[in-house]
Amino acid sequence: MFEAYFLTLLGVLAAQASPGPNLIAVASVSLAQGRRSGLFVVGGVSSGMLVWSLATAYGLATVLELFPYSLTAMRIVGGSYLLWLAFKGIRAALRNEPGSIRAAREPLTDRQAFHRGFLVLLTNPKAVMMWAAVATFLFGAGLEPGQVFLFGPVGAVSGLAVYGTYAVLFSTGLATRTYGRFARWIELAFGAAFGALGGKLLYDGVRELRP
Repeated sequence: MFEAYFLTLLGVLAAQASPGPNLIAVASVSLAQGRRSGLFVVGGVSSGMLVWSLATAYGLATVLELFPYSLTAMRIVGGSYLLWLAFKGIRAALRNEPGSIRAAREPLTDRQAFHRGFLVLLTNPKAVMMWAAVATFLFGAGLEPGQVFLFGPVGAVSGLAVYGTYAVLFSTGLATRTYGRFARWIELAFGAAFGALGGKLLYDGVRELRP
């Protein structure tokens, strides 16, 4: 079990460290309101991971196995969504306008910041794909549903570490000034990353629809 956990954790860390809606939520609030609010967003994101671990352990993996085209639909929808984010980020960069990662406009209470992180994680197609893959791998390693669910706290702790680091960095004056100076290039980089990931998901989904 622990070997399967370790191998899965490596993949989860890579997914968490890469650009995505979770990072945007954490960074935008941290830029606007500082470390405390950013960390509450992080808490919401990590809590959402526990929900997905429960869903995949006791339901989602079975649904995907019984209805393979559910995964195809998720790839098409998720890929299209990421391509839309890529388009918005690249367009903002070309126009030299603020893009996806920018200071949140409205002030948030601690509870609102937590809820934002929680909802972003639950509606993040990248998170759906990641936890579906996690469940599939762990079940394939011979683990029981309860053991698969127990990986959820492991993923949540890694999320606290990864996104907590982002919250601290983006809440500092140095990070704020650096982002302001290089925002256009950062947006182009994130747009390219979203485009690559979204294009791959969409391509895989469309390819699976072919007879």
